[in-house]
Amino acid sequence: LLILLDPRLHTPMYYFLGNLSLVDFCSSSVVTPIVICGLLTGNKVISYNACAVQMFLFAALICSENYLLAAMAYDRYAAVCKPLHYATTMTTNMCVGLIIGCYVISFLNACIQTGDTFSLSFCNSNIVHHFFCDIPAVMALSCSDKQVSELVLVYLVSFHIFFAFLVISTSYFFIFLTILRMHSAAGHHKALSTCASHFTAVSIFYGTNIFMYLRPTSSHSMDTDKISSVFYTIAIPMLNPMVYSLRNKEVNNAFLKVKHKIKAK
Repeated sequence: LLILLDPRLHTPMYYFLGNLSLVDFCSSSVVTPIVICGLLTGNKVISYNACAVQMFLFAALICSENYLLAAMAYDRYAAVCKPLHYATTMTTNMCVGLIIGCYVISFLNACIQTGDTFSLSFCNSNIVHHFFCDIPAVMALSCSDKQVSELVLVYLVSFHIFFAFLVISTSYFFIFLTILRMHSAAGHHKALSTCASHFTAVSIFYGTNIFMYLRPTSSHSMDTDKISSVFYTIAIPMLNPMVYSLRNKEVNNAFLKVKHKIKAK
């Protein structure tokens, strides 16, 4: 909302941050309210169709966040390594294209993963040993041969995670080379501070997702998976605004500006 309301924040970096905030808001909304409702009322039942919808939306949104983090890393690369060409590189069309690409790939991925999971036969227990309909937890309930579905899950997640991580790693490799050539101590500190924030979010996000999805379902410990899932369903969406926005002077100034306007009315 701050990015939308303040024209000074209408830049590529905040454009990506706005979309990251939207994805975080939606992904946590898909899971957290249902979990809280179940804890308060004791009713932890979810229908077959609702489970499929929750899985689809969460898979699409978590994949979107994966590619948005990569797009943000590329944006920082363009800003730090090629500042004179930044305005011509990160144009409005370029930003819109990157965002649309993130969402299209993510929703196609969610269609494949959800369709593949729910094409399995479920004839045994109907109790999902998880606090939401995550793919490995639902797949574990199937009584049919899961070998192909497990391979599809591992290969797809591997491709998405490692492709995005390659973009992030390459971008920050060149960013660090540029930082090392800087002669200003203030420039060093500012660039490293930006990288540290991004790497904090990236480490938590990729660490938990690799741990969750890049193992066969048979080797999953559901109790351990529940703990890991808390990070990327609740902790990461909560931490990202603090990591990227609340520590940012421009965002804080925009917040104070909106606050003063409300008080003036």
